Amino acid sequence: MIFRNIFKSAIKLPVAFALATALVAAPAVTIPSKSHVQAQGPVSVADLAEGLMAAVVNISTSQKVADRGGRKNLPIPQVPEGSPFQEFFDDLFPRGEGENGNRGGSPKTRSSLGSGFVLDASGIIITNNHVIADADEITVNFSDGSKLDAELVGTDPKTDIAVLRVKPTTPLTALSFGDSDKARIGDWVMAIGNPFGLGGTVTLGIVSAVGRDISSGPYDNFIQTDASINRGNSGGPLFNMDGEVVGINTAIISPSGGSIGIGFSIPSTLATKVVDQLVEFGETRRGWLGVQIQTVTDEIAESLGLEEASGALVSGVVKDGPAEKSGVLSGDIILEFDGKTVAQMRDLPIIVADTPVEKEVEVLVLRKGEKQTIGVTLGRLEDGEKKLASLSTGKKAEDDKPETRTMLGLQLSEIDEKTREEAKISEDLQGLVITDVEGGSAAQDKGIQKGEVVVQIGQEPVETLADAEKQIAALKDQGRKNALLMIASPTGDIRFVVVAIE
Repeated sequence: MIFRNIFKSAIKLPVAFALATALVAAPAVTIPSKSHVQAQGPVSVADLAEGLMAAVVNISTSQKVADRGGRKNLPIPQVPEGSPFQEFFDDLFPRGEGENGNRGGSPKTRSSLGSGFVLDASGIIITNNHVIADADEITVNFSDGSKLDAELVGTDPKTDIAVLRVKPTTPLTALSFGDSDKARIGDWVMAIGNPFGLGGTVTLGIVSAVGRDISSGPYDNFIQTDASINRGNSGGPLFNMDGEVVGINTAIISPSGGSIGIGFSIPSTLATKVVDQLVEFGETRRGWLGVQIQTVTDEIAESLGLEEASGALVSGVVKDGPAEKSGVLSGDIILEFDGKTVAQMRDLPIIVADTPVEKEVEVLVLRKGEKQTIGVTLGRLEDGEKKLASLSTGKKAEDDKPETRTMLGLQLSEIDEKTREEAKISEDLQGLVITDVEGGSAAQDKGIQKGEVVVQIGQEPVETLADAEKQIAALKDQGRKNALLMIASPTGDIRFVVVAIE
């Protein structure tokens, strides 16, 4: 289950709550220890919740779907006229207008419930994309019992955010975003939502973790909280103790479907940019570099002589993309982007997406042991995705065992015209085709397959068997225990793999 949240300034509500320090007996000149205050928590969040409830809404949707009853495709049993079982079968298999007299065919209405919140008094509502996905009708239900039909302004499935608009007769009570970057582990937070359709429900907890990656999308950077979040809380706000929205509740981990104290919220710093774009353009406009990347593992770092595993390894460069036009190469390790450090692979997509389209940025890369800065003018991700969609893995070719040599657990052969045609290797792809992989070898353990192409060994291109042997010997002379291989599919999809030098 998923939820999320965002938007800019609106009407910031006054909030008040008493700290537990009021209960701590101490001389007037003595301040209770910080740990004691945090352990006690707020005495009450009643005033805080009362001031915020009016801006939190319930989202109900309806969708017409074909009746796909479990017996739709089953033929109706034929019974003798006047049989005592005829009435029973007529009830169990009602005769409708379905094809061949089968049950089904009539449209049904499917309903769903979720949460959301007002971010602009004029009628801008934020919720999750999955709450309103494929809906034919969307209704916003307010805490005072009033209802308004909503129109969809825009959605972003990548972050699970949706923006709605209603047309109120009077200004709505609205919320404002806080700075989620200031949220610390252990800070008190409050969630308000519509769990299981019960209506406005307040739960309290703490920030359990920040920067969580739960593998739900390319921009995972969730706030984890133990404030109770259940089905129906999707799209509702997560508040700090100043009454500011710091997250949009979007997902839970639960084997039972109920809260077990592990919930996730989209941080406001990520959500704000998405909401702004959806409101202005009705769609997102993210920056695009045009590279395929992979994690710099400890093995890869060792093979390149790096002191630590950091950055994002460029495993492929999209043809005619911004990176290729600027000279970024496969095998480069991106260490900084537009002045921001890329500590790990997953940092890069978030940083690039937050960068304006067509902005000229500086990219610091490590190439063959030396750092260099490359200037890149970013494209637009939504345009770049069309290019990426055209890429395909391709089928692995069968080999006819030409002259081969075995090294690094791989049986390699040079690529001639016959091999290229039979293996369907791209015309612009140079290297050594893999005709077999030794069972039990490090290469097999790393998933290298017959029909793929070794393009580089140790960041040096190899086009002949002699090139490969020479480069492996050089790595051994340098005392390297592993070799970094650039592996390509026949169509040119690139990845990097580290194998032990035997």
